[in-house]
Amino acid sequence: MKSRRKIDVESVVAGQGRSVREPRSAARIRPAYYRGAVTPGTSDGGGRGIVKPLPPEWFLPHDGNAEMRWGAPTGPGPHTPNERFFVRNHTRTPRIDPDTWRLRVHGSGLRGPGAAFSLADLHALPATTLDAVLECAGNGRRFWAEQQGTPAPGTAWGLGGVGMAAWHGVPLGVLLERAGLGPAAVDVLAVGLDPEYRVGGRDLGRVRRPLPVAKALEDVLVAYGMNGEPLPPDHGAPARLVVPGWVGVASVKWLGSLEVSDRPLESPWSTEFYRLFGPGQPADGGPALTRQTVKSAFELAPGAVLAAGRTHQLRGRSWSGAAAVRAVEVSTDGGRVWRTAELLDPPSRYGWRRWALDWRPAAPGRYGLRARATDLLGRTQGAEARFNREGYLFDAVVVHPVEVV
Repeated sequence: MKSRRKIDVESVVAGQGRSVREPRSAARIRPAYYRGAVTPGTSDGGGRGIVKPLPPEWFLPHDGNAEMRWGAPTGPGPHTPNERFFVRNHTRTPRIDPDTWRLRVHGSGLRGPGAAFSLADLHALPATTLDAVLECAGNGRRFWAEQQGTPAPGTAWGLGGVGMAAWHGVPLGVLLERAGLGPAAVDVLAVGLDPEYRVGGRDLGRVRRPLPVAKALEDVLVAYGMNGEPLPPDHGAPARLVVPGWVGVASVKWLGSLEVSDRPLESPWSTEFYRLFGPGQPADGGPALTRQTVKSAFELAPGAVLAAGRTHQLRGRSWSGAAAVRAVEVSTDGGRVWRTAELLDPPSRYGWRRWALDWRPAAPGRYGLRARATDLLGRTQGAEARFNREGYLFDAVVVHPVEVV
């Protein structure tokens, strides 16, 4: 029988986040959107199945998804405001009453029959706040075609399928211990409450994805707050998983149940989707995706017009799913010369780092700006990404076009 590390509530809370807050009642955090103000899929969102407004100056719509525009100001701090955070839905955003919502924890990996937690129950447990980037596995997909000539199917994200928030909630390990985690537990299957996903005439059921117990006990959060506010509907209200460092699909939204199993579990989101297929991969595909790659983005609209002979401060953000970003370099001459950018934030295990570099273009013309990051494990962005059939995990340096006049 496998040994299981006992969860020390105080060490989990202190080690994962920035602060611990006193529990709050569900009534105190009940926002207007739960009181019938908005129905999912209405024109308020400007996108199919999305609740919040999607002003075109902030978002680039992709059918039922919404990509953040990097050229739109996001405020002075490192966090992406809730109203500007990207949206990735498999179906549509549901509206769930927090007063009747329950999170069911069950399965063969528990010592007893399991438990059901209300939102008020979650608020009564030790809580922490965790700064973490969430990123779609397909972020950057359009650059397979634009930069490498190897198109991939799926949502043609630029670099805006990503955001960073201060997530507030209960460490998943604490919740599992309260539910009776057994020593033989292997996997935890998180199941969402969004509508069933249908593709190719098949009903695949609700979005769900297994998580190894080791990861669940390490740093995963059952979040009910985002940037100091209750979770908005489009981002998983009443509660969601936040699996830091991993591809976004692991952070299941609108959490409804957790199956704790004493054997490995699977779902279409770990067997059919979110795996690597193609050159260099096994015939039946690689393992289910986990850690995200290294990426950098300029906080500047593509095609921005800049004045020659003037100093411009180029700004951007870099992140990695494996470790904190150690350094960022910028090239303004096609990658021949790289200059070290100034890092504006301290290292963050799961967050991004903002950076800046002054540039004084001498002559008019079209330029392709480049930024590349290196994390503390030595992972860095190369000139080309290794292709896979579904277009996941694009990690090459992205050419950012600007015009100097």
